[in-house]
Amino acid sequence: MLAKSLILFIGIGVVAGLAFGLYLIDVKNTSQLVFVEGSSISIVTEKFDFKKGEEITIRIVNSGTAQLTFSDASYGLRITGLSGILIFAPWISGEVISSLEPGDEIIFSWDQIKNDGDAALEGLYKISAKGIDNEGNNVEKFITITIWK
Repeated sequence: MLAKSLILFIGIGVVAGLAFGLYLIDVKNTSQLVFVEGSSISIVTEKFDFKKGEEITIRIVNSGTAQLTFSDASYGLRITGLSGILIFAPWISGEVISSLEPGDEIIFSWDQIKNDGDAALEGLYKISAKGIDNEGNNVEKFITITIWK
């Protein structure tokens, strides 16, 4: 026969695990792409956690109903540390103004090599994209990814 305290602690553990799991499902919402009325931009990766050295595919999607304009051919893509220090920005020759029509997307790939040529370390990184809508308003979005060993 099991002790009453053991049964009590196992019951509390099961309930706490279930509650914490439900909380994490709500907090770590995996739906990155939501289409809305007006100006909107979305950044989509195939997952949030990556192994060190794994190639990361980044989709920048105009998820609104207004055309977005970008000041360069990199579509405002920037990868920074959580402190805001720039880690990677695609260098594309020439100063070209780019645009995305509603529903259009552009795909970039990052091999986890920083702009200085070193490999990115394990940790949290912020991927952001910034554009301008027809009325001159800034439209910006970011997501956070993790690079593991």
